[in-house]
Amino acid sequence: MSITIAVPKETANGERRVAMVPSALKLLTKLGATVRIQHGAGDAAGFTDNQYDGVEWAKTTAELYKGADIVLRVQPPTAEEAAKLPENIIIAGYMTPHEGDSRISNLVKRKVTSFALELVPRITRAQSIDALSSQGNIAGYKCALLAAHLSPKLFPMLTTAAGTVKPARVVVVGAGVAGLQAIATARRLGAIVEAYDVRSATREQVESLGGKFIDTGVSAEGEGGYARELTDEEKAQQAEVLAKHIAQADAVITTAAIPGRPAPKIIDKATVERMKAGSVIVDMAAETGGNCELTEAGKEIQHQGVLIAGPRNIPSMAATHASEMYARNLCNLLALIIKEGNIDLNWDDEVVADSCLTHDGEIRHAPTRERIEGGNP
Repeated sequence: MSITIAVPKETANGERRVAMVPSALKLLTKLGATVRIQHGAGDAAGFTDNQYDGVEWAKTTAELYKGADIVLRVQPPTAEEAAKLPENIIIAGYMTPHEGDSRISNLVKRKVTSFALELVPRITRAQSIDALSSQGNIAGYKCALLAAHLSPKLFPMLTTAAGTVKPARVVVVGAGVAGLQAIATARRLGAIVEAYDVRSATREQVESLGGKFIDTGVSAEGEGGYARELTDEEKAQQAEVLAKHIAQADAVITTAAIPGRPAPKIIDKATVERMKAGSVIVDMAAETGGNCELTEAGKEIQHQGVLIAGPRNIPSMAATHASEMYARNLCNLLALIIKEGNIDLNWDDEVVADSCLTHDGEIRHAPTRERIEGGNP
């Protein structure tokens, strides 16, 4: 009996991506699966229904989920959607395990097995499943372009009959996947780029892309390739050094994030007020509170001549390629749980075990379980 994989149309406001694209269908076919897609699911990403060959179609979610074994999504279901999922179904995609307790509780009640791409361990074997990295690459690229678009200055040096234009100075805060792509893109656009990360190990990566590493004397390597939270003293030292570089920048791109926590505040109001009129800040962490004290998610605001942009859902701005990369991440995950045409959940596999949020009426992810069952906010 064939496994049926269901792909709904995303309902979250502003989400243009789709969890499955035509070019990835062959990967699911090799796994022995049948794919059922809701009409119009790929439209916003540039994939019309007639591009999907050999799939089943459904008009409603009720039709979509009938007899389905696995659901693939981009955004997590709402609490109401989770409550209507068929019992014992498998769902994979972003699950935001650090929030949405009602949704997670409903997944448990329905005995849904949910795999959260945010929880995929950052190990070599799981790189092809790491959606945070694939989508982070796109976010870094788009934020560099957005900074260039919003800046009243040109990024490259130009020598013309009307004189020479000096290159723009760009500061990138955070040298993870998104930050490194922002550095590379700003450099390709011709800007002089400086970058900072609390993990001193990123210096070599920054310099390999043509950026200059800002050394604040603070290092905060954390577990799993992420940065740990800084102490108050470290934050003050970091801010003092960074403020000097930020004040001289024409554009600042901030990408610093801590999983499950509000984005660290790196640029305060006083630092913004030291920046030159016409400078731009693009805050990639706007949706989790922002790295800049003045950031407002989803808005572009002016403060004493400085433009501060807080874009939401940045990967969705490049929905076609973002969907292609995301779909391959999901296919590579499914390759671990579908064996010889059957679902085989191998809990001895680190990737399968660590990325599972809920299963068989239980919350398997320990921090989420402790938060919800312990009654903590």
